[in-house]
Amino acid sequence: MIACAARNHEPKNSGGKMRPKKTILCVDDNEQALSIRKLMLETRGYRVLACTNAHQALEAFQQGGVDLVLSDLQMPGLDGAGLVQKIKEISSTTPAILFSGKIRAYDQSMHADIFLPKGMYAPIELLERIRIMLIKKRGPKRLHAPDPPRMQAVC
Repeated sequence: MIACAARNHEPKNSGGKMRPKKTILCVDDNEQALSIRKLMLETRGYRVLACTNAHQALEAFQQGGVDLVLSDLQMPGLDGAGLVQKIKEISSTTPAILFSGKIRAYDQSMHADIFLPKGMYAPIELLERIRIMLIKKRGPKRLHAPDPPRMQAVC
């Protein structure tokens, strides 16, 4: 498997214009789990940068354009907590989700916004958490456009 890979398929909206996809940096040293997660996210309309180690993921993040980081905690070399810490030093507003099959408790020193134990959540829960985190990052929608400034007639 390629260490970091992404597809550049852009969906079109009904007006025919290209709609920007949200980009998720997905990191896991288990290539099979990474492929499954990548496919799940791509079928939901996300652009996925898939990396098999934290050093390659950090390089991909530094290229810009990442909206959310989804990383395994335990990996050889730089682990997921170290990766998230470095990413938060670069961009403190980028949401980060850590998951682990061995660790079951969240530690604040991990710097992640969310921690999920593998096997303890349904894929739909992960998708919903990703959706919510991306909405929070974007900020609230305006209910209506502000009124244009009015010209006063001089009498």
